[in-house]
Amino acid sequence: MSDQSSYTPPAVWTWDSKSGGQFANINRPIAGATHDKDLPVGRHPLQLYSLATPNGVKVTVMLEELLALGHEGAEYNAWLINIGEGDQFSSGFVEANPNSKIPALWDRSGDKPVRVFESASILFHLAEKFGAFLPASGPERTEVMNWVFWQMGSAPYLGGGFGHFYAYAPEKWEYPINRFAMETKRQLDVLDRELANKTYIAGDEYTIADMAIWPWYGQLVLGRLYSAAEFLDVESYKNVMRWAKAIDARPAVQRGRMVNRAFGEPHTQLHERHDASDFETRTQDKLEAAAE
Repeated sequence: MSDQSSYTPPAVWTWDSKSGGQFANINRPIAGATHDKDLPVGRHPLQLYSLATPNGVKVTVMLEELLALGHEGAEYNAWLINIGEGDQFSSGFVEANPNSKIPALWDRSGDKPVRVFESASILFHLAEKFGAFLPASGPERTEVMNWVFWQMGSAPYLGGGFGHFYAYAPEKWEYPINRFAMETKRQLDVLDRELANKTYIAGDEYTIADMAIWPWYGQLVLGRLYSAAEFLDVESYKNVMRWAKAIDARPAVQRGRMVNRAFGEPHTQLHERHDASDFETRTQDKLEAAAE
């Protein structure tokens, strides 16, 4: 382990070396496109450009839930953005999201295409558009939005903080791991206390608040993030575990987890989604078998 106590920050920071660790090849201190490439466009009104990270899963779960309710206008094309290869820095993607982060959505259902970026903004846009998973007004709506924004403010501590130093950093450093493990467990305790007497995080109804939180905290306690379930003693958060398992059992959630997934078992990967039948015919195991 390197001696971190000897580091003295310079007066002005300069980018003179890669940060190290996983994803170091795509981290840079400047924005903008690195190459010219248009985004593909399919036949549906909604065009999603994403990867099945927790933030990406939020949106594909929402879209599959809308379709399960019978909202035909929620049909979508989902295009894979491989962030490890820098797809998010193409000129087309930067036009969709100048922040170069997945997911990004173009809504082409109206007279003029509308870009929507940031996962919570996409959830809110779709909920408003279809009148689903978000109360129309009143305290119930406010409570849902409370939890959506809680997630947006809290998850960076989980992913960029705990997840980075526990799973991705080039070396294991006690101080940042302890610091962010403490905060992650505090957040789990917040959820556990709230879910003690509620079916879902905002009350009795399943909403975009659950869709925002579950891909991060639900999948964490189910052992799918950072191989950290034992380290964080997730089984002790019994109310969170109950909630996480209930949402995990929803068919639309199971489909949403597969879309734009380019890792894991081949039968769980649907790199692109253009039709509901793709779940049966175009998962990676079937494509690989057909190519043999």
